[in-house]
Amino acid sequence: MSTPPNRRILLIDDTPSIHEDFRKILTPEAQHTAELDDMEAALFGSEAKPAATLFELDSAYGGQEGLSKLLQAMEEQRPYALAFVDMRMPQGWDGAETIEHLWKEDPRLQVVVCTAYSDHSWDELLERLQARDRLLILKKPFDNIEVQQMANTLTSKWDMTQRASVQLDQLGHLVERRTQQYRQASVDLQQEIDERKLLESQLVQSEKLASLGQLAAGVAHEINNPIGFISSNLGALDGYFKQLQEMLDAYLDAEEAIGSSELIARLKALRERIELDFLRDDIPQLIKESKDGIARVGQIVKDLKDFSRVDPTQEWQWANLQHGIDSTLNIVANEIKYKADVVKLYQPLPDVECLPSQINQVVMNLIVNAAQAIGPERGTITLSNGLEGEKVWIEVADTGSGIEPHSLQKIFDPFFTTKPVGQGTGLGLSLSYGIVKKHRGEISVRSEVGVGTTFRIELPLRQSKPAA
Repeated sequence: MSTPPNRRILLIDDTPSIHEDFRKILTPEAQHTAELDDMEAALFGSEAKPAATLFELDSAYGGQEGLSKLLQAMEEQRPYALAFVDMRMPQGWDGAETIEHLWKEDPRLQVVVCTAYSDHSWDELLERLQARDRLLILKKPFDNIEVQQMANTLTSKWDMTQRASVQLDQLGHLVERRTQQYRQASVDLQQEIDERKLLESQLVQSEKLASLGQLAAGVAHEINNPIGFISSNLGALDGYFKQLQEMLDAYLDAEEAIGSSELIARLKALRERIELDFLRDDIPQLIKESKDGIARVGQIVKDLKDFSRVDPTQEWQWANLQHGIDSTLNIVANEIKYKADVVKLYQPLPDVECLPSQINQVVMNLIVNAAQAIGPERGTITLSNGLEGEKVWIEVADTGSGIEPHSLQKIFDPFFTTKPVGQGTGLGLSLSYGIVKKHRGEISVRSEVGVGTTFRIELPLRQSKPAA
């Protein structure tokens, strides 16, 4: 439904006769009677045309009164489209000051200045009011037709300006909505790009783990054989030396039966020269240390295999998380042994359905980050775990420098890193976040600058969907 045109006019003039003249021009009484209408219909064969819409004229006899009427009309949401304002009004504001007050409250108001004097030049008036597009001048004495034309033209202009303003507002809202849509599309696209990069990084990491697993299997195959026979030989050597020990004891006992003092002296000198007593004590110790070293190498190979075990079918496996943590600690031992002491606060845990190599990767990232966060003074890395209902949790805490609050919110974002350029890709925690989410788990962080940081992983005991 279209809005009727605004034909409301405000006349501000201190002369009552001017008001009467304007009322006769703009709001004349209807000239047609019912009889004349019937006669016109009979003569022309149709109903008479309705009379043109008349203007609605309000009167004010001073600037202050005119402003009051304008404010009231705006409050009633029935604004004036046009105001005729007399320039010379001895009592109160003159025309220019009145117009300034009117436009301050309603900048859309069209104004006609009525004047018979040259108190202000037209250029001075335009310069003062700064509104060439809303201001006309009507010289007294004025012509009735000129008044009607001004009223028709300026009220129509007000209507068109109002419609244009509404359309501009609608267009502005449309532009804003489209801008928001484009902005959201840009955000979605960037998120998709980031997710794609993250997936590509995860694929690369998965391929690295697969390669590492194959390498570990090859290394284990190549090393386990020599480890086996070295360990076997050391065991045999240990047994042989014990037999030699028995023979040496028998020889020592037999020295008493030797009658030659010269031979006894030579044997004593030989024992002292080769430090026989020292050899009898040191050789078993060397054999023991060699056996321990071989066992250590075997354990490292086993840990490497356990850590990098990649299941090509990506199927959930039941795994002991504590064994995985210990294997990971052995792998990164060189990274942390000069920086921090490791404290283990383990509690008994049931086996967890997971992808063990990926969980090991998460734990390794957290341990390495903890070691790198510790400053020049030796710190502490605390590993703890526990069981809460149907979930297990693992915490990696350090006594490092902590994380600033503004960085804490972005710590899991892809490519975000607090490390210097060239010392971090910003993918470790992002990948860890993805792995934990893949396990339907949660990873969180709490940190205090200058005190340290704690990462917490929570995993369900059992998975409900295939590990796609």
